[in-house]
Amino acid sequence: MPLDTKELGLPVHTALCRQEVGQFLNALNEPEAIVVACTQERALFSELATQAEKPLIAPLKFVNIRELAGWTQEADKSTPKIKALLALSDLSEPDAVPVVDYNSEGRLLVIGPGKTAFQWANKLGDSLQVSVLCTEPGSLPTGRDYPTFTGKVTQLEGYLGQFKAKWDLKNPIDPEMCTRCGACVSVCPENAIDASFQIDLNKCKSHRACVTACASIGAINFERTDQAREGEFDLILDLQEIPSIQISQKPQGYFAPGSDLFEQSMAASQLIGMVGEFEKPKYFSYNDKICAHGRNGQVGCSACIDVCSTKAIQSTFKDGQGKVEVNPNLCMGCGACATVCPSGAMRYNYPSVAYQGKQVKTLAQTYLGALKSTKAGDAAPSLLIHSQKAGTALLDHLGRAARLRAKETTGLPAFVIPLAVEHIASTGIDLWFGSLAYGFGEILLLLSGDEDPGYRLALTEQVDLANSILVAMGYSKRIQCIIANSSEDIAPVSKVMSELRQRKAHKLLANPASFALSLQKRETLETSLEHLLQFAPQALPAEGVPLPAHSPLGGLIVNKDACTLCMSCVGACPEGALLDNPDEPQLSFIEKQCVQCGLCEQTCPESAITLSPRLRSIEHRKEKVTLNKTEPFHCVSCGKAFGTLKMVELMLGRIGSHQAFSGEALDRLKMCSDCRVVDMMKKEL
Repeated sequence: MPLDTKELGLPVHTALCRQEVGQFLNALNEPEAIVVACTQERALFSELATQAEKPLIAPLKFVNIRELAGWTQEADKSTPKIKALLALSDLSEPDAVPVVDYNSEGRLLVIGPGKTAFQWANKLGDSLQVSVLCTEPGSLPTGRDYPTFTGKVTQLEGYLGQFKAKWDLKNPIDPEMCTRCGACVSVCPENAIDASFQIDLNKCKSHRACVTACASIGAINFERTDQAREGEFDLILDLQEIPSIQISQKPQGYFAPGSDLFEQSMAASQLIGMVGEFEKPKYFSYNDKICAHGRNGQVGCSACIDVCSTKAIQSTFKDGQGKVEVNPNLCMGCGACATVCPSGAMRYNYPSVAYQGKQVKTLAQTYLGALKSTKAGDAAPSLLIHSQKAGTALLDHLGRAARLRAKETTGLPAFVIPLAVEHIASTGIDLWFGSLAYGFGEILLLLSGDEDPGYRLALTEQVDLANSILVAMGYSKRIQCIIANSSEDIAPVSKVMSELRQRKAHKLLANPASFALSLQKRETLETSLEHLLQFAPQALPAEGVPLPAHSPLGGLIVNKDACTLCMSCVGACPEGALLDNPDEPQLSFIEKQCVQCGLCEQTCPESAITLSPRLRSIEHRKEKVTLNKTEPFHCVSCGKAFGTLKMVELMLGRIGSHQAFSGEALDRLKMCSDCRVVDMMKKEL
């Protein structure tokens, strides 16, 4: 890999982990942070650092410029990218986030067929407090070394340290009460009982000789079948072919290896180490004040609940106000909830979009700064976002293949800059548009095969939305997903990279922005859109451009003939987009505030409101507009305004013909509440 040492302004080593290792040892004594631009020998350098005489002033940092920049067909053009990657490694670490605690005492429940379950119970019994739930009969161990139950799981929920299991005892013999004396086996005339000490009910003819033989113990009771049992455990080893928890992202402490012996061994190895106190980051934060989940007993947005693969998010309603609750112990940190949240009530914090904005801005500024002196000074880099673990492994495989099989595999072009995030599902339109505003020409999302199908669907919908917005502004589509089937499936990635290399880098969409991305999703999105609209190739029409139905941007259409200006929609709007007027019957709207949650549409008693997902200019979206207004209705007695003309007319039209509202009663409907009471009192006197 040819490196321009003068351009980089840094010393370059070609055998730092071998003949030149002394150079690294000398650097450990220098009063500066150390960045190693290779990840292959991370373990070696980390070990040498721990053995150094002086403590490091900052943790060692590693950046991979070999597979990501050197081992490609455009290594000679990769100096700007290398400088950008090195600049990224020089950024300070993100702020610490709160942690979530787990406490496990090692209470393990093994669920599955008796033969397999007992084998693993015997192996794990010395390290963990084992209980066994046999879902299929198996020969009971001769020793009572651990509790044994039989039955079918009816409910299993929880997480490391707090699992709750419920099952139905399906057999008359309770193995926990059974002494395994064998008396029941001896007296059964149908041989319906064997070494499993469970009754084969298909053979049993109800002689009940076994009940008589077990009378002093009472372990056999034919009236006890389907009796519910339950227990609490810290860990679960589920050996059933169809696991009890069937979600793609299993909770911490739950292992379902099925019948695969290797997977069972791996699970057992991990279980032994899961005793004690543990912690993980709290990946999210939630602001219920701007959540658009529910109002007035109506459900609006449920995007976060629908996309969560761990079932960590649940709906709650109190006094008609809907919120969501997130169990931080079940949350696995995918961040998809924040990606699909239209209001920004659900926010990802590991790290935050604000910090990712710093990363993206650093990459773009460094790359574009290094490119200024070249003929391609107006070319924009491409940002390749990928998951930290699986995505990094995939790109490493791609770089190595490009080195060894250059004719078959294309590595990353010089203008494609990778950015690792904790999980690819955590990135959304706020970061994408912010990246385009900073100077990136396109966004590539690398899906490496380990994502839940729901996350892939959510990301493809968000990509479709983002591209629709770009096309509405006059740009071309600049965001795409690269879908691989595993962390070793380099073929689709290489294919896309080859196409990019032939096409060359995009031109800048706009002059690179200087603003910082905000913690608030809507603020970041609005600021980025405003910047891109300033340089858009075409102006938006006044009525706007339609967007997909799942867009968080858009307006409302009100049927003025049906609307009675009851203002139910104003009370339901969680974002303050709909406004009333205390001085006159008037419904106003600020489109910039609307998140298209649909609560107004759900709440309207007249079905007079329709969502209109669209993109309009910033000026139009900030403007306060009147959707509907009418004349007030004045009391026929005192003249005080107490409702709208439309509302009273509608009411009179609907109930005026009823016999209960004739004559004086009908006239009272035209009075305010005070005059109505006075009139009734006069008539009674």
